[in-house]
Amino acid sequence: MPLIRTVLKACAGIALIAFGLALPAHAASKAEVEKMFRTWIDKDLWPSALKAGVSEKTFRAAMQGATLNWDLPDLVPPGSRPKKEQAQSQAEFSSPGAYFSEKRLQSLAGRGASLAKIHAATLRRIEKRFGVPGEIVVAIWGRESGFGSAKIPYSAVDVLATKAFMSTRKDMFRKELIAALHIVDGGDRTVAQLKGSWAGALGQPQFMPTSFLKYAVDFDGDGVRDIWGSVPDSLASIANYLAQKGWQAGRGWGYEVSIPDGVSCGQEGPDLAKPISAWAASGITRISGKAFSAGEAKASGMMLVPAGTHGPEFIVTPNFYVIKEYNNSDLYALFIGNLADRIAYGGGPFRGEWGDVGKMLRSDVLAMQKALVAKGYDVGKVDGLPGYKTRRSLGDWQAKSGLAPTCYPDASLKSRLH
Repeated sequence: MPLIRTVLKACAGIALIAFGLALPAHAASKAEVEKMFRTWIDKDLWPSALKAGVSEKTFRAAMQGATLNWDLPDLVPPGSRPKKEQAQSQAEFSSPGAYFSEKRLQSLAGRGASLAKIHAATLRRIEKRFGVPGEIVVAIWGRESGFGSAKIPYSAVDVLATKAFMSTRKDMFRKELIAALHIVDGGDRTVAQLKGSWAGALGQPQFMPTSFLKYAVDFDGDGVRDIWGSVPDSLASIANYLAQKGWQAGRGWGYEVSIPDGVSCGQEGPDLAKPISAWAASGITRISGKAFSAGEAKASGMMLVPAGTHGPEFIVTPNFYVIKEYNNSDLYALFIGNLADRIAYGGGPFRGEWGDVGKMLRSDVLAMQKALVAKGYDVGKVDGLPGYKTRRSLGDWQAKSGLAPTCYPDASLKSRLH
């Protein structure tokens, strides 16, 4: 995944105070941790960076002034323990509809359509080279950084070094820190210019450093890959990422559809793809009333029902799952697809309404998942969240139990599924 979400879940100042209060009595003091950090840089990080090919000049320039950022979330300083996850019995998952703020989508679409016109020539060149439609690129640009307007104030080196030294995912952040040093070594950015989010994601596309090294593009021809200040570089880098992940040129992301009664919602998932013509033959139609094009009818598509029969229904293309490579979430990919349609065609909200779902406790959904597994179903990850394997397993069980398949957990099923 190229990025980690860039919105803090809690006030940094409060987090810092809470951190200080949460330290157990035997934990090292901040001064002691700072000293351990310097030792770690010299004795642990430097040998790893050297082995990875980072020059000593770059390493010293970057790490000499590196400081721990105590405001970051998910820190586990020496002598302390990771914060326990909230008990699942206390956590609800929200309705998918909450993700699609109409006010926000309208704002992003208006600005995105304007910027798509301003950068039309660049976007045409990008689509010709990478095969990715301009509206998809602009939608991701808007979602990730507000079209480059979001403030990205943190020293990426400080953030990544802090997390590599004392976070819940130290190995991952060590890899990203060394990648960031390679960016400096390559001349695309100085240490001072290497700014990122609180999670270390860089620039307007919000690439993690490893993704920058693989996918960033110099599209304006100035010799550096500048995803901070160059719109052409930022847009082309997003398109290159999607192209490298398998974007199929000439195809969109998917279609909102109507699934008729008698066609089971338990057929969703990327592993149950079939020609869109086959879906159409079963009675599935586009919500717009338009026919699927001849080219699309021959190509593969997948059913997607993120709220079962209680919300909008879709036939998506393999490109939908390419968008998920950017952020592994069905709702994120649907957000990008809807925003792109608004930018390109003046589209509006999904026509299907999100029903009254998402109010169950995760522990209840977890119990349903365990019950389905005991009956031989593959529900995917048993985590209290209803992913597509859980949804379709539930739909299949409902059908075999003489119930109308809804493919979504609700309270009425708790006592029946045991």
